[in-house]
Amino acid sequence: MTSYILSIDQGTTSSRAIIFNEKAQLIAQAQQEFEQIFPSDGWVEHRAKDILESVLDTCKQALKLAGLGADQISTIGITNQRETTLVWDKNSGEAIYNAIVWQDRRTHAYCKELVEQGHSDKVTEKTGLLIDAYFSATKVSWILDNVSGAREKAEAGELLFGTVDSFLLWHLTDGNRHKTDATNASRTMLFNIHQQQWDQELLDLFNIPSSMLPEVLDCAADFGETPAFGAPITIGGIAGDQQAALFGQACFEQGMAKSTYGTGCFLIINTGDKAIKSQHKLLTTVGYRLNGKVSYALEGSIFIAGAAIQWLRDGIKIIENANEVEALARSVSTDSQLVMVPAFTGLGAPHWDPNARGAIFGITRDTGIADFVAAALKAVCYQTKDLIKAIEDEQIELGKLRVDGGMANNDWMLQFLSDLVDVEVQRPALVETTALGAAYLAGLQAGIFDSLEDITRQWQCQAQFSPQWDDALRQEHQQLWHKSVAKVLTK
Repeated sequence: MTSYILSIDQGTTSSRAIIFNEKAQLIAQAQQEFEQIFPSDGWVEHRAKDILESVLDTCKQALKLAGLGADQISTIGITNQRETTLVWDKNSGEAIYNAIVWQDRRTHAYCKELVEQGHSDKVTEKTGLLIDAYFSATKVSWILDNVSGAREKAEAGELLFGTVDSFLLWHLTDGNRHKTDATNASRTMLFNIHQQQWDQELLDLFNIPSSMLPEVLDCAADFGETPAFGAPITIGGIAGDQQAALFGQACFEQGMAKSTYGTGCFLIINTGDKAIKSQHKLLTTVGYRLNGKVSYALEGSIFIAGAAIQWLRDGIKIIENANEVEALARSVSTDSQLVMVPAFTGLGAPHWDPNARGAIFGITRDTGIADFVAAALKAVCYQTKDLIKAIEDEQIELGKLRVDGGMANNDWMLQFLSDLVDVEVQRPALVETTALGAAYLAGLQAGIFDSLEDITRQWQCQAQFSPQWDDALRQEHQQLWHKSVAKVLTK
């Protein structure tokens, strides 16, 4: 009898539900976008009910498309936009404020104060992270300090905090499970990645009651069961989206790396059982945790990747559909000097400049729509090159780069990427590796997959792109990019 896994992929701009079989083949999927809320410069929010309803709706749609009932689903895996922060009432289940999205910069001044007070080394030593508004801790503090009565309720044990996975799990299990996994916990700036537990010293620093926090489990574990779809289904796997993609790409060996191109871009390299402290502003994080054993990773984060294409479509409306971009990019002259620095919400690794803002350089009389599109795609590659350079500066050798996410379907961009970074780029047969990683984790817990070796055997390369440029051309592109970035940096 066929085993089916329902994978919930709750992303920054949309929620997706995908059903896989025991051979990790995609059976059906459904996707639903939801509103992005920008209350002020650098602020980004989502309505909690939009997140939850879009997840429930897409799961039901996927089941219907697959012609399956809930009783035919063996297990559920959840993967989610990380760091996005929710605080809700444990009695009503209602969020007391909109979800504050990972891109949100409102707590930058607070972070700056903490750095000036000398807390940086302590936070990095314990969490592997930099003190930055990107992570969850300062977002929780902001909600408690700015929502009327919130701190009093939190102190009384009436409020719960969670990243999106915890919020979904709590609602899917009718409030019976307040849990998260080690990868999501590692992105909160409250979790000691060496001791694998919430850190009281950090909770005190950010003034967050421990009663708000979820229990931290392995990525493949018993997270409870949901009756939401007509019959009880066990939830067996949870991982933050980038770690889920690492898992879905079968990057189980030290030195294996993947780069995911979604709303943002995130490059993660497996560092095995060593939590390597970066000297180049990369993040040390939990890659995955199975049977209590941690595999660590180094990560570089780019805040804007696919979001730049979304901006071209929805912001300045110069394209109608993201499907147009590859053909437009191919039409651009190879010597185009147009450079986009998409610092819409600051710049991530290796710059970590929250005050940088986007800019476009090199506009001439004959600059057209296609040039803007190509510049947006190139910007993603230029930023990836910066991350790879930082990894190499850590004395870590990158062999090949596995890519995934929606933008990874773009052959033009992947060839430009390979040429620029001088590394072979591999695209898997299934680019939805984030959802696949969550499915693998749930499938491991359910016994559908036997081992990491079993999963490795299933990974298939659909296309590979080899570098064709000479060093001189590569250098020319890098200099053009670095010259442009220097103009937007504020520190």
